[in-house]
Amino acid sequence: MDVPSTAPARAAALRRAARELTLVAVLFLAYKAGRQLVAGHAAAARANGERIWWLERLLHLPDEAVVQAPLLLHELPVRLANSYYAYVHFPATVLCLLWLYLRRPAHYLRLRRALAALTAAALVLHVCVPLAPPRLTTLTGLVDTGRRFGPTVYGPPDTDQLSNQYAAMPSLHVGWSLAVALALVAVTAGRWRWLWLAHPLITAFVVVGTGNHYWLDGVVAVALLALILAVLPRPAATPPPPAPPAGPSRPHVVPPPRRPGRRRNTKVPATADVRLRPPGRI
Repeated sequence: MDVPSTAPARAAALRRAARELTLVAVLFLAYKAGRQLVAGHAAAARANGERIWWLERLLHLPDEAVVQAPLLLHELPVRLANSYYAYVHFPATVLCLLWLYLRRPAHYLRLRRALAALTAAALVLHVCVPLAPPRLTTLTGLVDTGRRFGPTVYGPPDTDQLSNQYAAMPSLHVGWSLAVALALVAVTAGRWRWLWLAHPLITAFVVVGTGNHYWLDGVVAVALLALILAVLPRPAATPPPPAPPAGPSRPHVVPPPRRPGRRRNTKVPATADVRLRPPGRI
């Protein structure tokens, strides 16, 4: 029976899964705690927000208000955008990590390392460049859609103890969603796999339309992720399954040539000329 041998293996797999989930949770909590290092820099963050807004105009990037204006025409689209921002980002990342851990461990390890490196780089930028999002920068004229229409994940910016809202550069929503999409594209097949890229595209539209990020926040996140993925080693290609073992080969026996036999006369003999004997005497 193989039950005693499979039970320890299953327990070891569960321990590894718990350890990986704990590691991801610790990284996320460390990121949340690190954002508090730039708390209390509201004035500098708003000034940097105005500089970013003017820099985007110099680069001829589209105004963020152009994206937000269609959402404000009706309450339903703006609520959908707020819900996508609040409820899709982290759960989608966790589900992708779990699926890759169970089905593609090498790709899981690469994605985990990419997310950790991107988060660490974001913390450095948050400390060095505190940045107010467009919804908290008066010059942009954008509406805080989360507070006005809901749902929102933020409280008042000056009293929010759970998250620092003056750390918009770079956008981890855009960076994480792009990393997840690229990992899923790499492990799936067919033309439809490119639809995974809809996730970062929708995320970029949502974070800008809700006033949570500038265009440049997403651009910087994409650039950082590209550098990180270029450094990380690629997972080895999965070798093809081995061919089934061939059975014992039998020697090829050549049949002997057939001897030419005597040809039988198949013709019907001609009727013999039978002469009638004269009747005998009794």
